[in-house]
Amino acid sequence: MRWDKDQPLEELRYERKFLVDELDSHHVRALVKLHPMMFVQPYPPRYVNNIYLDSEDLVNYIENVDGVEKRRKVRLRWYGDLLGDSPKTMLEFKLRQGLMNRKIQVPLGGLRVDKTFNKQVLEEFFRQNELPLDISLGLHGLSPVLINRYCRWYFATPDGRFRVTVDTALTYYNVRHLTNAFRYKFVDYKRIVVELKYQKEEDKTAERVASYFPFRVTKNSKYVTGLESVFW
Repeated sequence: MRWDKDQPLEELRYERKFLVDELDSHHVRALVKLHPMMFVQPYPPRYVNNIYLDSEDLVNYIENVDGVEKRRKVRLRWYGDLLGDSPKTMLEFKLRQGLMNRKIQVPLGGLRVDKTFNKQVLEEFFRQNELPLDISLGLHGLSPVLINRYCRWYFATPDGRFRVTVDTALTYYNVRHLTNAFRYKFVDYKRIVVELKYQKEEDKTAERVASYFPFRVTKNSKYVTGLESVFW
């Protein structure tokens, strides 16, 4: 369960991102389905919600903008409705180095997000879940700074070697320490984020898989985009 920026690279997953801003969701999904690898939809699309945590001086944000070789993101994720009670949530430490990333996931109970949500509510939520010591230390000094939400479509090759996600209706909300009405938001209807995911041993084949997509490769980070959209 430990998270560590120095995790051996052979245990990390590869991920290639593409940013699409000239096609609509229907066309993007059609192109994925027409790929020679015969991508299929293993399950229906769903809404993904994330609360990103960072330090007071936004160290994780700065590391991502500066392209620090080994960097991390910390978030709380759940699916379905944004506001109200979620049945369960997942705490994630996402460690990244270049195209490679690794997730440390900690399943937690349900969280209520409404106008009373703030830093203190989240801290109490973590205390109630009795996190392991190493995970608690990883959260030390972090506060909620951003919520993002999007509709995610899932695709996979029949053998499961490659997976593609298509994210649309990207929406961002700033999070303040005391009160949050979630009225100020930014919705990016124009951009679509496509991600190709696979294991390290498939990297050479992935070059060929990616070459069939008429999308531009990007280092796009939803966290960075969100902060810059609703704070500055």
